[in-house]
Amino acid sequence: MSRTILRRTGAAVALATASALVLAACGGASEATDAGSSDAAAATSLADFGTLADLEAAAKAEGQLNVIALPRDWANYGEIIDLFTERYPEITVNEQSPDVSSAEEIQAAETNEGLDTAPDVFDLGLAVALQNTDRFAPYQVQTWDDIPDALKEATGLFVGDYGGYMSVGYDSARFPEPAGLEDLLGAEYRGAVAINGDPTQAGAAFAAVGLATVQSGGELDDFQPGIDFFGDLNAAGNMLKLDVTSATVASGETPVVFDWDYLNATHAESVPTWKTVVFPGTGYAGYYNQAINRDAPNPAAARLWQEFLYSDEVQNLWLAGGARPARMQAMLAAGTLDEALAAKLPEAPAETVVPTEEQSTAAGTLLGEKWAAAVQ
Repeated sequence: MSRTILRRTGAAVALATASALVLAACGGASEATDAGSSDAAAATSLADFGTLADLEAAAKAEGQLNVIALPRDWANYGEIIDLFTERYPEITVNEQSPDVSSAEEIQAAETNEGLDTAPDVFDLGLAVALQNTDRFAPYQVQTWDDIPDALKEATGLFVGDYGGYMSVGYDSARFPEPAGLEDLLGAEYRGAVAINGDPTQAGAAFAAVGLATVQSGGELDDFQPGIDFFGDLNAAGNMLKLDVTSATVASGETPVVFDWDYLNATHAESVPTWKTVVFPGTGYAGYYNQAINRDAPNPAAARLWQEFLYSDEVQNLWLAGGARPARMQAMLAAGTLDEALAAKLPEAPAETVVPTEEQSTAAGTLLGEKWAAAVQ
């Protein structure tokens, strides 16, 4: 389950909107050079195809969709992919490298550029998205106006889709509930506390440092307090340097985990005594972003996938996975939100912060300079 980045930076475009309510094998050269594919690659909205039926026909003609870094147990992606396959049996979904990082998604696109194995679409943390906008094709889905401005790049190069709050999950049969960061420095957590990846590569880990920063009284303009906390956690012998997956949680190898609340919540299925806590005080929120590879070998299928993800049905499937969909407020107003699922979401922190683009960039630079030395 570890989608190591910033996988999963994570995420970070504003969750503030949602809080008010309660993301490869080698092959031959691509043959996608006909006029239809060229037109699809230039399309910036459904209007460029005509109708949704026209887009569906173009995508079916391509017959393939290459997705990458989408673990099936991540925010309900398994059910979402299966629904797309059921709805469009003419399109084969190639699920490539589900556990790689956001940064590795971009590397895969570069390595496979010009090949029919290149990713068509990306699911990225904000930091990686900001660093790679020249690799994306702008596209605005039909439901564009429902997506808060804070969650989207103005032309549609990347768009927030689903998000949550940074939390700590733990096996309550083995450990007491931590009331805050300081508790995790105690001897009872020795060799037990893991983060979901490397914060210079993994979004969830990046967000863990962000959470530690604001919970330590710092500001998102400077992640140094968060780096210092994890340095102290490591010095205390409590930091477990092991990537978190569903398997490591189920086996007990990673019994205390910093991760998104919707991911931590899923572990209760395999570990009945697993609990999730969002610390009181300032909470840290973030979204993962969808983007289309500018060199997608299946450009129509890539755009159909985006339309699918931002539909009412799939936005509700994020809710079923415990995540908050980008269109949540608009759907609530329209009466299309599954309010029963929304009611099951954890209570939002009283105060929520998310890094701006500038803060994310600065934090990424600081982590690159300071992280390794702090936790070595």
